[in-house]
Amino acid sequence: MLGCHIGRMFQVSVAGGSYQDGLTALIHGTPPGMSITEQAIYGDMLLRKPGADELSSPRKEPDLPVIYTGLNAADTVEGAGNKNHTNGTPLTILIPNLDRHFIHIKQYQDTNRTPRPGHASYASFKKYGPDDDAIGAGIFSGRYTSTIVAAGYVAKQILKAHGIHVFSYVTEIAGVGCSQITDYAAALAYTDRYKTMRHDLDPFYQAVYVNKRVHMDMRFLEKMAVFAEIEKEIDPIRDSAPHMTPEAIQDKYGVHSVVNCPDIDAAQAMVDACNKVSATGDSAGGLVEVVVTGAPAGLGEPVFNKLDAELGRMLGIGAVKGVEIGEGFKVKDLTGFENNDQMGAENGKIVFKSNHAGGITGGLSTGQPIIARLAVKPTPTIDKPQQTVDKYTMENKALAAITRRDPTIAARLWPIAENYTAMVVLDHLMQHYGYQAFIKK
Repeated sequence: MLGCHIGRMFQVSVAGGSYQDGLTALIHGTPPGMSITEQAIYGDMLLRKPGADELSSPRKEPDLPVIYTGLNAADTVEGAGNKNHTNGTPLTILIPNLDRHFIHIKQYQDTNRTPRPGHASYASFKKYGPDDDAIGAGIFSGRYTSTIVAAGYVAKQILKAHGIHVFSYVTEIAGVGCSQITDYAAALAYTDRYKTMRHDLDPFYQAVYVNKRVHMDMRFLEKMAVFAEIEKEIDPIRDSAPHMTPEAIQDKYGVHSVVNCPDIDAAQAMVDACNKVSATGDSAGGLVEVVVTGAPAGLGEPVFNKLDAELGRMLGIGAVKGVEIGEGFKVKDLTGFENNDQMGAENGKIVFKSNHAGGITGGLSTGQPIIARLAVKPTPTIDKPQQTVDKYTMENKALAAITRRDPTIAARLWPIAENYTAMVVLDHLMQHYGYQAFIKK
């Protein structure tokens, strides 16, 4: 299968499917000497998986990662202290499927003759034929985004070491938007608090990693033995989740309990609006914003590999139907004078008067914050009857309503956008440093 690879200097290949034995992220370009743990990777991955909140489906996918290659198995010299550090070789992250049961497979077998509107099932059947991995939608399932989050987490850590921060949040759900975010330092602090809250309240984060049931000193086979036990305990572990009221969460962490939006009042209005839509059996879309701060000027390549074009590849994230940079489609309503970001010199540095371009002009970063915005479609799985066909006989069929669903995908998509952006920016940062090394000073 083509299309499962990205990058030039920082390269990522993904594989697997929602009902195969698991998923994999294979990363080339990780520098040696990094301390990467499975707990930290899972800390990002849990942000995209279904939770126990009102905007999530009741699915139970733990998505626990295992680092399989790319780390030192022991100190390279006695007392070196570099056990479990990256060693510069390809880093492989495995994500075993721990909630795969025949009863669920049978449900797909019984319904795979009739493609679900809004899903990839019809198009993938026409592309790959009867052997198309249609159980759980295969690699077209939202489950594959766990690989993007895993690889993107690694990219974020490399970027942080160079003073570059990538973060994301929700700005609109079900037509309800928040106030424009302009204080990016405060927004970064907010998203960090939101992540801490999710870590503290996630039962698998606590039971598996904080309690050291799985840890970095275990061998792969030891971890797999524990994973086999965990698969049998998914319900009890989920039921052990710490409980806090929304009010208590806001008091302790200063964040909304469900939606990662720096405007807490708007976040609650989003939830209320989405619940009204969901009560009718339908679903809602939304907007997600990604911000990059600290990136130097000059990232990107001309013509086909402009930085904004590379970020536009986030259309490859399932459910994303539009990507805009800066003012995006609003530029059609602006004049040139209004849209241009004028410049001035202060203390020997260039200072921009505005950032309508979203930190990118000519496909190259300007040194300003990079701003990307993603339009997320409504969840295609809905609790309403729909019309479809039998893909083998071409007979018209009625598709029954489906109750197990996400009222919106937008609330879960922001960590995917955040980590995808990190992969793109890191790839271009590595290319940029290479060019700079050859420029005569």
